[in-house]
This record gives sequence, structure tokens and C-alpha cells, in this order.
Amino acid sequence: MSAPWYQIRTTENVISPSLLVYPKRIEKNILKMIDIAGGTDFLRPHIKTYKMAEVIQLQLKHGIHQFKCATIAEAELLAECGAQDVLLAMQPVGANVDRFFALLKAYPKIKFSTLVDNHQTVTNINNLADKNKVTVSLFLDINNGMNRTGIWPSEEALELYKTMTACSNILVKGLHVYDGHIRITNFDERKKQCDAAFELVIQLKRNIESSGLKIDTIVAGGTPSFPIHSKRAGIVVSPGTPLLWDQGYTNLFPDLTFLPAAVLFSRIISKPNTNLLCLDLGHKSVASEMQFPRVQFLNVDNYTQIGHSEEHLVLSCDNTDAYHVGDVTYSIPYHICPTVTKYKEVLTVNDGEIIGAYKVIARDHKTNI
Repeated sequence: MSAPWYQIRTTENVISPSLLVYPKRIEKNILKMIDIAGGTDFLRPHIKTYKMAEVIQLQLKHGIHQFKCATIAEAELLAECGAQDVLLAMQPVGANVDRFFALLKAYPKIKFSTLVDNHQTVTNINNLADKNKVTVSLFLDINNGMNRTGIWPSEEALELYKTMTACSNILVKGLHVYDGHIRITNFDERKKQCDAAFELVIQLKRNIESSGLKIDTIVAGGTPSFPIHSKRAGIVVSPGTPLLWDQGYTNLFPDLTFLPAAVLFSRIISKPNTNLLCLDLGHKSVASEMQFPRVQFLNVDNYTQIGHSEEHLVLSCDNTDAYHVGDVTYSIPYHICPTVTKYKEVLTVNDGEIIGAYKVIARDHKTNI
């Protein structure tokens, strides 16, 4: 009988906790993502989940040439990997504005762009672009219900788009629309909500074009909505989580059949009382911003997660006699993105063997720039 896909054959020298990734499964997820998007021309995946050069390079190998990121460090990593087109999907403010211009100077052959959602930022970027004698590519960030960033698709957004177009040092690329608030499990209901929210964007596009201006691109959606947006003509989709996947999205979106490709390796460190197990999988090792459960164990049965602190995860377990101090556990995090940033490097696994490690290069907000 073959061993489970996640299991390592020799674990004695593996430090716990560790994060394991499985490159073959990542590659399968890349191919599925490309297939859902209808090819690479209308795909701009977000790298915030993994922040690793090798995962970027796997995508480059399959023809993905444009990417999205959240930090200057991630943008710098993409540039170092040779990505052709990089969208910084976080409106730069404060010191990050100067860092963005430093990025343009350091990597002049790469097409960088970023987002804006107000007149003050537009004016600031245009003035700095004039001072630095460069043209800056910008997307207008649209809020169509997420209520996190962006401008509501209204007359005010039309006027801001006109202002951007009139700026001598700004190249307006189009609209950016992230609808991460749309998280309905039922696909038909999710599509219905997504279409209704996006209708406001379509109307804004009509109004912009009616005023004689051009929209080059609309970048839309995150992981839950990208299969819906991929059916719209001319829309570039930007999923982020599919490459590593996690238990939260597995439970929420059964229509998205990506493979879990990141697993937490931990050990039982104590059996402090009847029906209790304690593991070395604390806040410092797995995302803990959500309610329990925070991981889905692959080789522990009949448990409930009842306690979590900096270094410890406590389980109530009906059959503790089946487990011993020192036993290895494998689990899939419910939220992979903030879990990855807790590790300087992840271990790569192929056919039950650890074959190397990937550095999480962009886990910090700054690398060089």
C-alpha cells in the first residue's frame, strides 16, 4: 500500500514545525489556473501567497508573463525573476512612493504599474514622475463592494479617470477591481452576486469610453471570482491562492478543485491530561487570525482544536492512546497566505523525500529597495 501523498519517509532530522511544499502539485495547479483563465494572455496571478522565486519561475516556464503583487519587496522579487509586467496592487503612500520610483529606476526594462484611487495621489505621482523624467503607468482602483480600497464606480470615478488621462507623466492603463467580498459557496449564487457587482464597473467603462477616453485593460477578481470573470471578453483575472491552496478555500469553494500543495509538519510534544494532545504549532507557525479550526489534520482523527498560544496548539482528542509524544503530524492550514510569511524557507518534497528548500524571499516588506 502506497504512502499518503504528503508523508515524508524519513523524518528524524526534520525540524518541527516546518512548512512543506510539493512542486509537482504546484505545477498541476498552475496548469489548472491557466486552463480556467483561458490561457496566459488574460492571466495576472498575485504572488502574495507564496513570495518565492521558484514558484514564480514555474509560472514563467508555462508562459505566464504578467503578475500582481502587494509590496515593493514582492515587485522587486518579480523583477529579479525576469517577469515582464508587474502590477503593484497597493496604492503607494509615504515612503513607498519614493521606493516605487526607485524600482522603476533599478529595473527600466520591466513594465511596472500601480494603483490610485484619489486626486491627491495622482497629483503626487505625476509631479514625482515629472521630476524623475519618467512616465508612470497607473490603474484606477475601483471599489465595487469590497469597501477596503478604491473609488466607487460613479461620476467621481469618471472625473478622476479624466484627471489621470490629462496628466502629462501618467499613462492610464485601465481599471483594477478586486471583489474579495464575494465568497458565496454555491457557484450559481456567487456568479449572480459577482455579475451584479460588476455591472457597476461595466457602466463606468461605458461612461469613460463615451467621454472619448480609452480603457486599455480591466484587471478583475481574486481566487473565488476569477472563473466567473474569465468568461468576460477582455478581462484579465488575478487569482492568488490556487498555487498552494488551503483548507479554507477547499471548504468554501468545492467547484475550485485545486490541490493542496503546502502542508505543516509538526510533532506532538505533550499529553498533558486525559484526552489532550499538545503540538508545537503555535501562533508563530500558522495563521491564527480566524476562529478554530486553524488547520485540518491529515493523520490525526477525532480531535477538536481548543487552545492556541505562541508555541502550542492543544487538541481535545477521544483516542489519545493512539498517539505518542514525538509523533509527527501533518496538517493543511485554513489560511495559507499569512502562514507562509512565518517561515524564512519552506522544504520541498517529491515522492516522500525532501529534495531542497525555497526561500520566502519577499516575506519582509523590504529586501533591497
